[in-house]
Amino acid sequence: QVQLVESGGGLVQAGGSLRLSCAASGRTFSSSAMGWFRQAPGKEREFVAAITWSDGNVYYQDSVQGRFTISGDNARNTVYLQMNALKPEDTAVYYCTAAEGVPYNRRWWTAVEYNYWGQGTQVTVSS
Repeated sequence: QVQLVESGGGLVQAGGSLRLSCAASGRTFSSSAMGWFRQAPGKEREFVAAITWSDGNVYYQDSVQGRFTISGDNARNTVYLQMNALKPEDTAVYYCTAAEGVPYNRRWWTAVEYNYWGQGTQVTVSS
């Protein structure tokens, strides 16, 4: 069994910053990518960012491009999300996720590509 545990969420004022962390534990596995999704109240879960280990490529949702930075450590199956210039519309539960399998021809912005999910961490941005 693989567990993903997020940390770093909280309450911040608009314009502030937070750094989310996610670490995998349990059985040993090799991830091809790790990422973050979020879900705001009354809305569907949406892609935020992903990083692929084979080539170091990063992917972002348009609304967070330039404000959020994803990074991580492949060997430790650890991923981070640095969030700057936060806006009230960034308020959501943020979920860490990891994918196994071949890293090619994958749609990293879709939830179905991922095998494991964390429980989520709340991020609240006040105006």
